[in-house]
Amino acid sequence: MNMEIDDELNDELRDEYDFSQMKGGVRGKYANQYQNDVKLIMLEPDIVKIFPDAKSVNTALRSLAKIIQQHQKFA
Repeated sequence: MNMEIDDELNDELRDEYDFSQMKGGVRGKYANQYQNDVKLIMLEPDIVKIFPDAKSVNTALRSLAKIIQQHQKFA
């Protein structure tokens, strides 16, 4: 292991932090925005094997949405 990589591994993160002592933080600052803009959906395990992350799910759904929209134009 070279020294540069070794230095990256020796970070100064603590096991726990006391956030009650922090100043200027706002609890739940983006909670409403997150609740309005993001929907969490549980995927079945067989689907997760095909679409392992949010990006792949969104890409597939956008493609499907285009097909549905095209079909509706011709119906």
